[in-house]
Amino acid sequence: MHPKLVEKLVFGLVLLAAGCSRGESSTRSSDTDAVVRPTPPAKKVLVSRLAGSWYPGDAAALRRRLEDFFSRTEDQHLGEVRALVLPHAGYRFSGETAAWGVRQAMRRKWKRIVVMGPSHRFALPGKVSVPDATHYATPLGEIPLDREFITRLLKSPAVVCRPEVHQLEHSVQIELPLLQFALGDFCLVPIVVGQLDLVTVGRVAEVMRPLVDNETLLIASSDFTHYGPNYGFVPFRDQVPERLEELARNAFRAISTMQPAALLEHVARTGDTICGRYAIGILLALLDGGHEAHWVRFDTSGRVTGDYRNSVSYLAVAFTSNKEGGGSDAAEPYNAVPLTAEDKRRLLHLARRAIEFFMEKRRVPEAEELGIVPTRGMKQVCGVFVTLKKHGRLRGCIGEILPRRELFKAVIAQAINAAVNDRRFSPVGRQEVPDLEIEISVLTPPRRVAGYRDIEIGRHGIILRKGFRQAVFLPQVAPEQGWTLEETLTHLSLKAGLPPDAWKSGAEFYVFEATVFSEHDVGNGGSHS
Repeated sequence: MHPKLVEKLVFGLVLLAAGCSRGESSTRSSDTDAVVRPTPPAKKVLVSRLAGSWYPGDAAALRRRLEDFFSRTEDQHLGEVRALVLPHAGYRFSGETAAWGVRQAMRRKWKRIVVMGPSHRFALPGKVSVPDATHYATPLGEIPLDREFITRLLKSPAVVCRPEVHQLEHSVQIELPLLQFALGDFCLVPIVVGQLDLVTVGRVAEVMRPLVDNETLLIASSDFTHYGPNYGFVPFRDQVPERLEELARNAFRAISTMQPAALLEHVARTGDTICGRYAIGILLALLDGGHEAHWVRFDTSGRVTGDYRNSVSYLAVAFTSNKEGGGSDAAEPYNAVPLTAEDKRRLLHLARRAIEFFMEKRRVPEAEELGIVPTRGMKQVCGVFVTLKKHGRLRGCIGEILPRRELFKAVIAQAINAAVNDRRFSPVGRQEVPDLEIEISVLTPPRRVAGYRDIEIGRHGIILRKGFRQAVFLPQVAPEQGWTLEETLTHLSLKAGLPPDAWKSGAEFYVFEATVFSEHDVGNGGSHS
């Protein structure tokens, strides 16, 4: 897909619901907050307040501490590292774990580093904040901020400038001496992440995506499980060290799906107290199916202090690109090879087995765990939606429009998302799965049209965008409802949270086509292996 189209389309959500009968907006915005768009002075330095408490305040002592940390780390030769998850406690507790993560990114020079950390002291509902400074200062020197990057971020209503947030928040600042010591000179983009939902996670990622290049290192700053009465989280009382690591590995498995929804579902299901889950979600939304997560290092404050009555878990994760391509197993663009009847049958079977697997084990499976070998057609990179119906009525529909990963991987993820993450419906229960009928829509890349008169009902899926609102209908929605073009656009406007006639002026339209097939068409995908 042409990069200019990716930059133009701010879909706001990695997962988009495409239901036909309920008028729920596919984006939610809270635009009542005044967006501060500061013009910084020639130089304004934000001095980290952590020196002398969270880490040594003397430059020489700090360097000695960092040298000790990195002397105990190793390059794990993971490949082309593009992003990290790092802990953000005081260096006594998590400094060495963070150093293990940073060590994996030391093979190359980085022009820019984006550090995203959660807001612990201030409420930022539906927002992320960037500072009004030009430099950050630690005992190791000043780091210039990438003001052009920050200024472009501020064009989104999801991004604000709250100077007081950056003065006191440690989650970003704690990473800076580690990065200065190990990676040398770079420009910094510090982002403090508020309390988000999936919509805003996707919106922030789409605003950042055109600005992130191959010389940019992405970092999500997060501690993991906060255990004990001090944190209000005591899900177990015996074998605490082992169970804390098990909880971290379950969270890592969710992260490994590269889907923000999977991590947030893990948190919702287990109550796991991962403070940086939204920062990690943005990072996952920025990456794609061409990346792989690696468990680098795990530790707990309980191990450091010898007291597990209250303990915080620390995990370093590295993400590598696996887009070298080449060979017969390389992913191909959509329509490189037409989908055969066997491809369609396997994809439907894959979707059903993925839902069944998730209901039993509560995690997203790999294709090989489901006993299904992807064909060449299933390895094409394209967008896809998975629709679930029960006794002829819509039960869930979620997908991804932009082509960003292999079809079989997208089907696994979106089948599960349609079952448990379509917020218009309650999650599908395990006992309901046999009654579901699965439909898959394989999409062509979206293209912009001059106006709504270029849209063909029944042929085109439609994306309506106006301002920061947007919504989507699959090609089959209008014919199933018996709508005219005007009626379809009216319902689409309402779904986007706009007035019913908003489509008549000032709106942008994108169209795509879909290959649609269901278990009813090609046989029960769950009855054959």
